[in-house]
Amino acid sequence: MDRTLISHRIGEVLNNISRLQSHVCAMDSLDIQRYPENYEAMSTEAALRAEKIACQLRNLLYASTSIPKMDYLAQVGEVHETDIRYEDGIMELSLPRLLPKKKMRQSDLFLLDPLHAALGHYARQNPLPRFRECVVCISHVYDHELPDWCLLDYDNLQQKKILDAIALYVMADDSGLLCDAYHTTELGARNGTMVYIMEKSRFSGWLSEREKQLKSISDF
Repeated sequence: MDRTLISHRIGEVLNNISRLQSHVCAMDSLDIQRYPENYEAMSTEAALRAEKIACQLRNLLYASTSIPKMDYLAQVGEVHETDIRYEDGIMELSLPRLLPKKKMRQSDLFLLDPLHAALGHYARQNPLPRFRECVVCISHVYDHELPDWCLLDYDNLQQKKILDAIALYVMADDSGLLCDAYHTTELGARNGTMVYIMEKSRFSGWLSEREKQLKSISDF
């Protein structure tokens, strides 16, 4: 990539950073209690802008350096604190943030690419299960300090691409005939998403134990 094109792309990034700063400043000065809808619109725009910047910088890195894409994304997974475990027949994935809204196009790229890299890295170092008939429980964890209006309806969130990525590594198929999907909401120290995958026979006992551990978990 020639210097002129690199400078042009850097200019686009700087422009988006300037816009992001304006959005964040507007968020900071807004009366959230009086104008919660305005704050939601501003914070959504700021989040989208930040994710676009991250994707722009990733693409610039891939095009202008010799760093392999998967090597970089593995580092992103570590920064995001994406965690993958398989213990006692249950696959557990911890994602660093809530699933994106369906209208947030850049957001799924921001989350999915590092997830693929983390799953691939884990698979190269650890044996993975291959579930044929299973249950997937997606737990949406919200910061306990957030107001109730910040909690989103499940059907407004992007989950299919996340499940497709996970299914590629540990499921025979994520068809509804073989895979049951459940959602729950929890309150925690920070926003995040937990995904649990297990044989169908394990789910009832697992859920009972989970409800005992977490008073904030929503009922099915």
